[in-house]
Amino acid sequence: MEITEPEREFILPGLRRKDLQPNPLDQFELWFKQAWDAKIPDAHAMSLATASAHGVPTVRTVLLKKFDQKGFVFYTNFESVKARQIDENPNVELLLFWQPSHRQVRIAGKAEKVPTTESLKYFLKRPFDSRLGAWASPQSSVISTRGLLEMKYQEMKRKFSQGEVPLPSFWGGYRVIPRTIEFWQGRKNRLHDRFLYTLIEEKNWKIERLAP
Repeated sequence: MEITEPEREFILPGLRRKDLQPNPLDQFELWFKQAWDAKIPDAHAMSLATASAHGVPTVRTVLLKKFDQKGFVFYTNFESVKARQIDENPNVELLLFWQPSHRQVRIAGKAEKVPTTESLKYFLKRPFDSRLGAWASPQSSVISTRGLLEMKYQEMKRKFSQGEVPLPSFWGGYRVIPRTIEFWQGRKNRLHDRFLYTLIEEKNWKIERLAP
């Protein structure tokens, strides 16, 4: 089917070069806090694009769990497709889209595992059932029925019923260390504002305006 969408007016203020933070991590924190405070649903949801060693891409949605001056952290099963592709090719891209504010942020860089201590600290904060789920699911593997998954979950529930659920050796976090970060602000007449930060050297970023 052909999709014809109604014209939308982007009426929010634009993005000006003089208003940008020199460091894109500071600019991201500013935008993220605004999205979070505005209670935009799933403001921490982001698309993660990975590629195999042969350049075959895969994309899915993950949740941003932490960000700081070192990068952007998400967690997953190390036996999943995303983890296997990161092992083959650590170059990845993230996309966060906040529709109500007509904003999106693209982050390109390299993914690396966070220290086990950092994964453990986060894992122990997860709800009990979510920790069991990490043990029960052979992520990305083919399973014949949902019943097998639920049986495995119940097995883990019995196994860990008397104590803490430990961090699985096959589960943990990745930190995406940014190489470029682009900020996109919707504007009227499709003349959107786009600014690209490119890392020149440690903590030194070049900022350029891009045509929409």
